[in-house]
Amino acid sequence: MSAAAAPYPEAMPSRSAGVWLAAWKRLARDRVGMVSLAIVAAFIALILFAAAGLVARDWQREVGVPYAPPTFVGPAPAEVAAIIEAPKGPPVDLSDVDPLAPRYKEWAERAAKFQSVEIVKSDTLPFGGDRLGRDVLAKAVKGAEISIFVGLAAAVLATFIGTLLGALGGYFGGRIGDFLEWVYNVFTSIPSILLIFAFAAVFGRGIDTVILILGLAGWTGIYRLVRAEYIKHRNREYVRAAEAIGASHLSRMFVHILPNVSHVILVQLSLHVVFFIKAEVILSFLGLGVPVDQVSWGTMLAEANVELVLGKWWQLAAATAFMATFVTAFSLLTDALRDALDPKLR
Repeated sequence: MSAAAAPYPEAMPSRSAGVWLAAWKRLARDRVGMVSLAIVAAFIALILFAAAGLVARDWQREVGVPYAPPTFVGPAPAEVAAIIEAPKGPPVDLSDVDPLAPRYKEWAERAAKFQSVEIVKSDTLPFGGDRLGRDVLAKAVKGAEISIFVGLAAAVLATFIGTLLGALGGYFGGRIGDFLEWVYNVFTSIPSILLIFAFAAVFGRGIDTVILILGLAGWTGIYRLVRAEYIKHRNREYVRAAEAIGASHLSRMFVHILPNVSHVILVQLSLHVVFFIKAEVILSFLGLGVPVDQVSWGTMLAEANVELVLGKWWQLAAATAFMATFVTAFSLLTDALRDALDPKLR
């Protein structure tokens, strides 16, 4: 081939960027979105460290005095500490009602001989302490692990159910679509928060139970959008071409159509994470969420509700600050993802 016949590099067609690469470039230009992404990534790293036991491992230890103030506030006044440590009244003679009462003093003296380690409790803690002297900062970090994990896992479960049922109903239609529409109408006829409470009363408490409850109650919105997208895409040219070359129904549904509606699914997944974190906080606040031996932002708020009467505000402030920061950052990140994945902006 002669030099004159050689193709020029500038004459060759340029390959366009992929959908996800283009979306990432648009997201990278959004400063608010990138800051929100950094905050969410920091929280994810924090809960991974907590799950591995690198941080907040001893959140149940009583490392401070009861209601230890935050360090920046300083220790409680001496008169308040004296009231806390003061005896409650003269000893009561229980020998008439308890035959073992005379032995209590002897047993206490024997036990004192074996107490070789004196436990020193701090007068202040970085974010303060609760009524048992546990570190509020460690509780907030451990609560973030539980609340965020529940929100993410429940959102994934609800997204899976909604996507699967929406794909079946939108692609096949007919009797399958009518039956799924009936199930959808049954679930949406009940307010979502009441449906969550009903499931919680039936299944009881527990982290796995909360995830199952939220997933079963929250798939309807995703189903409606995915079903509409599949109805719109099932008769398009690329699906007909896949049918012409012998692609099966499953291949057309999940290999050809699903990637073209993935932006809708991803945005709905992000929205449901925020909603389910709030739902878990409400359930735990009302005593229907995580068990008593665990901690979440909801249980911290429930404890703070009693502490506020005594003027102890730091547990409420810590739980609120952590929850507000993560939920706000995740909501802003969801908005940025929605703009980056909008097909109209491609």
